[in-house]
Amino acid sequence: MEDDLINLPENWEGAPIFFNDVFLAVVGKLGNGKSSVANSILGKRAFISDDGVHMITHASKMKSTILKDGRHVHVIDTPGLVNFSASPEFVGREIEKCIDLAKDGLHDVLMVFTMCARFTKEEENAIRYLKIFFGDKIVEYLIVVLVGGDVLEKKKITFSEWIKDCPEPLKNLILLCNRRVVIFDNITKDEVKRERQVKRLISLNDFIVANNGGKLFTRQMFAEAKEGALCRQQKQKENKDNPECSTKHLSKQKEKLDKSFDDEFIGTSEVVHRDLYEKIQKLETNLRQEKASRLKLEEDGKTSIQELQKAMEISDEKIRELKAELESKCECVIL
Repeated sequence: MEDDLINLPENWEGAPIFFNDVFLAVVGKLGNGKSSVANSILGKRAFISDDGVHMITHASKMKSTILKDGRHVHVIDTPGLVNFSASPEFVGREIEKCIDLAKDGLHDVLMVFTMCARFTKEEENAIRYLKIFFGDKIVEYLIVVLVGGDVLEKKKITFSEWIKDCPEPLKNLILLCNRRVVIFDNITKDEVKRERQVKRLISLNDFIVANNGGKLFTRQMFAEAKEGALCRQQKQKENKDNPECSTKHLSKQKEKLDKSFDDEFIGTSEVVHRDLYEKIQKLETNLRQEKASRLKLEEDGKTSIQELQKAMEISDEKIRELKAELESKCECVIL
């Protein structure tokens, strides 16, 4: 399976720029197994995981472990930063908090998807959210984590076979980050297998560190992401001969960009909300039908019980009459 993923150089023995402390942020859609991935990396149940529809992680938190080679790995579990229910203000604060927890900055961002369920519209939007919030440069620090390695093993298929049928947005994201993919089996009890998964992840981390020249993803880069978007928008509106935009004009454009940023997020959220509303309506209809069927069954059952009770009462009455007649006859015989 791993042979189908990115092939590191044959003489690769680690990043020329060595970091003893590695800081990783785990992001993804609610319920995809972010906290479980974090726990697998740490080798212990450091974060509460549910993998359901209820948010378990409400704020960015960091836990650490020490690998066998002595390196310290610090994992930051995030509260579903790419979920449609999160406001731009909340996301902005959590990203800043997430980066601040990483001291000097993040080495990698792990984006988690599940191989065990259908790829949803919300997950497609999650890829878009990632670039909106972190900026285009985040792709250089991105590793795609696919949860459900046990599924491939049970089906006896390779990653190359699986990816042929995976949705285009996910396939494009994997290509965009140069096939930096690691497959996790979060339910395995095999410690050797778990360590192999973590070793591959750290190898990809070292590869990213080398490619980025040892530069980490910092809070300043996050701030520059929005400023960069502003400048790009400004350059599109102005001719090449025009002088650089003034501070006052830049400030106005920044306000427009911030509003555009929020509007784009809200617009995308509305699409997901509509999809969710239609699913809820369908579910409520099914529940009403099921409830009506159950009530009918209960009414039929009550009718059957009442008929049975009435028959039993008639039977009991006949038995009493026969006993009385028998006793009467017995008295006659004795006399």
